[in-house]
Amino acid sequence: MTYQEFYDRSMSSPEAFWREQAEAIPWFKKPEKILSKDEEGLYRWYEGGKLNTAYIALDRHVENGRGQQVALYYDSPVTDSKQVFTYEELLDEVKLFAGVLRERGVQKGDTVIIYMPMIPQTVIAMLACARLGAIHSVVFGGFAPHELAIRIDDAKPKLLLAASCGIEITKVIDYVKIINEALEESEHQPEGCIVYQRPQLAAPLKSGRDHDWQALLDKAEPADYVPVEATDPLYILYTSGTTGRPKGVMRDNGGHAVAMEFSMKYIYGVQPGDVYWAASDVGWVVGHSYIVYAPLIHGCSTILYEGKPVKTPDAGSFWRVIEEYKVKAFFTAPTAFRAIKKEDPNGVLKKKYDTGSLQYLFLAGERCDVATLEWSGNLLRVPVIDHWWQTESGWPMLSNMVGVEPLPIKPGSAAKPVCGYGLKVVGPDGEGLPARQEGAVVIRLPLPPGCLPNLWNDTARFLSSYMSSYPGYYFTGDGGYIDEDGYVFITGRIDDIINVAGHRLSTAKMEEVVASHPAVAECAVIGVEDEMKGQIPIGFVVLKGGVDKTETELEQELIQMVRAKVGPVASFKKVAIVPRLPKTRSGKILRRIMRQIADGKPFATPSTIEDMTVLPELETLMRERKISHGA
Repeated sequence: MTYQEFYDRSMSSPEAFWREQAEAIPWFKKPEKILSKDEEGLYRWYEGGKLNTAYIALDRHVENGRGQQVALYYDSPVTDSKQVFTYEELLDEVKLFAGVLRERGVQKGDTVIIYMPMIPQTVIAMLACARLGAIHSVVFGGFAPHELAIRIDDAKPKLLLAASCGIEITKVIDYVKIINEALEESEHQPEGCIVYQRPQLAAPLKSGRDHDWQALLDKAEPADYVPVEATDPLYILYTSGTTGRPKGVMRDNGGHAVAMEFSMKYIYGVQPGDVYWAASDVGWVVGHSYIVYAPLIHGCSTILYEGKPVKTPDAGSFWRVIEEYKVKAFFTAPTAFRAIKKEDPNGVLKKKYDTGSLQYLFLAGERCDVATLEWSGNLLRVPVIDHWWQTESGWPMLSNMVGVEPLPIKPGSAAKPVCGYGLKVVGPDGEGLPARQEGAVVIRLPLPPGCLPNLWNDTARFLSSYMSSYPGYYFTGDGGYIDEDGYVFITGRIDDIINVAGHRLSTAKMEEVVASHPAVAECAVIGVEDEMKGQIPIGFVVLKGGVDKTETELEQELIQMVRAKVGPVASFKKVAIVPRLPKTRSGKILRRIMRQIADGKPFATPSTIEDMTVLPELETLMRERKISHGA
């Protein structure tokens, strides 16, 4: 079957198509309805079906004779350690830790926050929650106490699971210190905190609140899986919102399991038993979908890599992992390849390793420039698949579906819509635009299985953020265009969310921090195109009258404030003092035009601008400070 035939079938008969795909996973009770609406009028998949995601990812493979196959390779160059877990061994570990959680009172429907690095215990914790029908929310270890506190107050977890530390190349980060500060700030207090003590840092435990992970494990009894409804939540993953307040993207059990299985087979083109590697972090959606759930659901061997593309120890690290574990499909962000290219532009280190097992390289997370795509393909001698998706979708929306029919690659394009995604590019009136005309990227409702059915306890925000701009469509927040052959080109965010090395971050949140500095009268933080990270945030500040502070002094103070309040992941490293900011007469800062100036793109001066002279003034300043790509 061709891609077009497969895609057309998914769009013309979605219920029949997704009923057929649901047959690929084991159900304790088959769904009563394939597609329905809940009491709030929102679309839901597989109503009435019962299953358990941890059972699908582990038990069923052991039952079907895959118990001795490797499920998880743990490779940690930062600690110089490795571990291998077969499906049988991983299942035993998950059963036992599920017993720990059950003993601490965790039941179906409870929430659990996981603040842990890239270690096997993190994967075990996620699957143990899923086994009990509890809802996990993994918070990326690079987030500061304030960001963790916000998520604690929103998710209201019964327990908090943590490691004593994370490791950033050679730097040991004290996680328990961060947790202590977060819990001092948060209104909600979990019933307890279970801490996994890593050899690199023994954290002091707070009496009455904290429990030693291993001590509880030593006394635990294994817990069986708990059947859940297909529409019950599996996890909450917080993503940045334009208000600065994170949105709790909710993932259901049934649609998610079907989508994970489908994507491994038809998008990534791998089979059960193959080795699949996503070089990301479990704190992000890629880690949820393609380090933990999809590879295990599909019966692959997955790799948990606690390291970087460079400096752990060098720019040949990725090639070593591919050779050592015989990786068939590899997925990472373009940022990783830019970092490798910078360190080893001629690919000399690649010659030390045999990467012949690799069939495809998949890139996503931020826009993949043509130069990076071509350099990667020439180095690895495999097709490089640029594909596009979001935390909200949970799996690819645009991709070359190599498991169906590999299509010609067009550099700069993430190819064509994946089955189930009725993608359009529309103008302000919601009407479809002709080929190559840029507009807003939207997806026709219903979204396919696996996409967010709602936000955690915030239906009003779900509707206002995604569904109200273009009735009948999900608004992605991205702009783009479609060419004459149906290939889609994503050009970037329309709102104030920026993409820093594959991490979606809110400039509004950074602005809140910058604005809180006593010397700052007003400010704007924008995302500027960056060759290495895709985008980086840059702050523009207007000082209060009478303030005597140099730009260098202020810059250092603001960098530290953003690191403390948002986290190092923000990569906030540049500040420019300006006499004024460009605004409309109503006082709205023209951030989009500021971005266009910084990125060296043409822009139209709006008739509503307050002062016509401010934009040329800003252009000159950006050139002088080497901020503008148009310099």
